[in-house]
Amino acid sequence: MDAWIDPLIALLALPKFGLSSVFVIALVSATLLPMGSEPMVVAVVSANTSLFWPAVLVATVGNTLGGAITWWMGYGAEKAYEHVKHKPHEVRVLRWLQRFGAKACLLSWLPIVGDPLCAVAGWLKLPFWPCVGFMAIGKFARYLVMTAGALWLFPGWFAG
Repeated sequence: MDAWIDPLIALLALPKFGLSSVFVIALVSATLLPMGSEPMVVAVVSANTSLFWPAVLVATVGNTLGGAITWWMGYGAEKAYEHVKHKPHEVRVLRWLQRFGAKACLLSWLPIVGDPLCAVAGWLKLPFWPCVGFMAIGKFARYLVMTAGALWLFPGWFAG
């Protein structure tokens, strides 16, 4: 068992606390807490460009897991509060989400509305695994574009 744990810990600590911090920050930022993980991803990649793909993938996994947690939060909130009265604009949004179903979770990467979207998907009991799959696709695309774009637009700016 130690044969795979030590290399995994060593990988996640490159640079020291780098990928593990990316994972934790990406996970927390995908909950309803107001936080962004992109600066951390860009900083880690700027410090060591060979970590581009590992950082993007670790951030995607952490952010997707955070989105899944948020989905379950929404599911639990719906269970706790079965009969809620909605305002007319809320009903339109809920109908829109139900019409698009799990595919709406592709938009989970959006600032401000993306994380609550995951909670509403859980609230509406949209299918969990398809939602997680669409979240992962959207979040991967965001990290790929944001990290590559920041490094391309500002070469050397993030390096210490």
